[in-house]
Amino acid sequence: MSNIAMSSVAKITKTARLHASGLVIAAALCGFSGQAMADEAEAAAAPASAAAPASSGSSDDIIVRAQRVNATHVENGGGAGVLGNQAAENVPFNLRSFDETLILNQQPRSLGEVLDNDPTVRTTYGYGNAAETFVIRGFELFGDDIGLNGLYGITPRQLIAPELFESVQVLNGASAFLNGAAPGGSGVGGSVNLLLKRAGNDPLTRVTAGFTSDSHWLGSFDVARRSADGRWGVRVNGSYQDGNLGIKGEDRRTRVLGAGIDYSGDKLRVSLDLAYQQVRVDNLRPKVTIFSTTLPRVPKADANYAQDYTYSKLRDIFGMLNVEYDLADNVLLYAKAGARDGSERGIYGGISVNDAVTGDGYVTALYVPRTDNNEALEFGTRIKLGSEITQEFNIGGSLNWQVNRNAFDFRYGTDFNGVPNNFYNPVQIDLPASVFVGGNLDDPFPITRNKLWSVFASDTIGFWNDHILLTAGLRLQSIETKSYNAYNGGLLDSVYESSAVTPVIGLVVKPVDGVSLYANRIEALQPGSIAPLGTTNQNEVFSPYKSTQYEFGGKAKVGPMFVGLALYQIKLPNSYAIDLTPDDGLNLLTFGVFGLQRNRGVEFTVNGELAHGLRLITGLAVNDAKQLRTSLPSTEGKDAKGVPDWTANANLEWDTPMLPGLTLTGRVTYTGKQWVDAANTIRLPDWAVFNLGARYVLAAGDVPVTVRFNVDNVANKRYWASAFDTFATSILQGQPRTFKVSLSADF
Repeated sequence: MSNIAMSSVAKITKTARLHASGLVIAAALCGFSGQAMADEAEAAAAPASAAAPASSGSSDDIIVRAQRVNATHVENGGGAGVLGNQAAENVPFNLRSFDETLILNQQPRSLGEVLDNDPTVRTTYGYGNAAETFVIRGFELFGDDIGLNGLYGITPRQLIAPELFESVQVLNGASAFLNGAAPGGSGVGGSVNLLLKRAGNDPLTRVTAGFTSDSHWLGSFDVARRSADGRWGVRVNGSYQDGNLGIKGEDRRTRVLGAGIDYSGDKLRVSLDLAYQQVRVDNLRPKVTIFSTTLPRVPKADANYAQDYTYSKLRDIFGMLNVEYDLADNVLLYAKAGARDGSERGIYGGISVNDAVTGDGYVTALYVPRTDNNEALEFGTRIKLGSEITQEFNIGGSLNWQVNRNAFDFRYGTDFNGVPNNFYNPVQIDLPASVFVGGNLDDPFPITRNKLWSVFASDTIGFWNDHILLTAGLRLQSIETKSYNAYNGGLLDSVYESSAVTPVIGLVVKPVDGVSLYANRIEALQPGSIAPLGTTNQNEVFSPYKSTQYEFGGKAKVGPMFVGLALYQIKLPNSYAIDLTPDDGLNLLTFGVFGLQRNRGVEFTVNGELAHGLRLITGLAVNDAKQLRTSLPSTEGKDAKGVPDWTANANLEWDTPMLPGLTLTGRVTYTGKQWVDAANTIRLPDWAVFNLGARYVLAAGDVPVTVRFNVDNVANKRYWASAFDTFATSILQGQPRTFKVSLSADF
């Protein structure tokens, strides 16, 4: 394992070298020059964070090496929570990582645009504000519950700028044992973990300038160095971008700055990271709340029905300390701690449609000031024993503290319906009058305090030279939440405290080299509910909700290609109030965990190099999400709203042989039909968008320069992208055609 045998950078390097050697063999079969391919394979083996080093060779050599370093790849594996960094074939889970070359090549403005490359993930927004939410296996993952180097609560929430990260790791499925309970209560269907940038083995000095239509400019730098003995590494990177985007009037400004220093000794490894992110979004095109019985027609792709007074301003300062120590060759001690100070302020806008024919509806506004102060800690040990029959023990614990201070000012006009307006022909209005205020708008006091702690232990037993790997583990998780009343000066309102044990059992069988079959039973964990006032059991505290997942599948390496298949089922409990004795005429409601959502599906993914210079990232996901044991006959057995019946992606890159240094790219994204409402009366049609692009590497002396050009949504298709929303019946419009161009120089 990388955490025992090597640093994470060395792990990535080793994997890349294995991939590169496969390219050499494939190229030899296709008739390519052995020496030329050896040079290119060495470039492909360099860490993703390394630039193509300056060379005294010909410009053709510089171009070839830089083109290979810039190639977009998917890493098959990544962080498996407390099990550490793992190759995909060694864990009984569906796990993959998108590296920083993809971020550099595609110029995404947010984490959601990175995850758009994953055929099993779809992105939507929160209500009225710039808050990305991700849908994995038909369940939501909040931005609040994105991990950072394995810790919850440290990542910026709402919007995450991707420039600071060298890897975006996606684990499909429940993960309460692996990661602990997500503090925000989401992540039932999957988790995302981000890795901050580290210095690679080669020096890096990169500057980038870019432009996104209509008038959005960016500039960034990335510098990394390692000491002569390779023990010390420093990496500093930053980015600034500002201007209007393809949606009319929507303006985004992003500033990020990150610095990391790491030390890798014979037994001790230490890293320290500090980062800053500031994002401001003005005139964000909001989701549309539906009160009509039919679906509104889609406006022009670049239409904006936001009010000019709307904005979101987000600022985060965060950092982490990681320490690993090899107590012996087979014993690792580790600890990591992180903290985040976050500040948010914004006027969020909503628009509703009451009549889909005329577009008549209402606009509303909500002013929210908010601050967050979070700390997290994880510690443990990994012990590996045996030779023919191996055992790897993971034992440790985690703590997470979160304090949220906020207030809110509902500005819904003279009544609580909002101000009349028209969706098809929106009229700019003055900020509506305030009708309801909660908390102190000038100096928000605490609204919630969360404390989560857990202890965990697992054992992975390997038989027959690890051709069979059996993992079993338990995690005791405690969740404590204190809620404060926003209307009486912040006095303590309620206390929720409960705990649960979440087990895991997983099996990996490798019948032949390059093939692994797997199965798992694992759970997700969410805070339970408190019975509301007016019910017969008011104030009853329910145990945390456990969502049980069963999954089995397979993974195979076919030359330089990697294929994965997963079949799963997840059952999520739901709570509501019902009359348990309807015949007594008293109409007494009892609150309890009566409902269930059952999601079943299939995921199929393929990535790798089809032929020399031809790379593919593709896959599809099929999801059958059902509402069971609901409180209403109209929803019983119906599909869950906002969950596409199937999704598919295909990304292709081709290094053209006729013009050295030129790479052509393309991506198609397909999303199937999805219901807008729980009763399944309004449905979004399926949609597909196409992206095209090219990048060209040239040599300016000894400096490789890369020019990138991308067009997203080439046909400027207008479409409803998502109907996923936990709290409302709302829909999100897809992005318009967008042009992106950038130029990078690696000195």
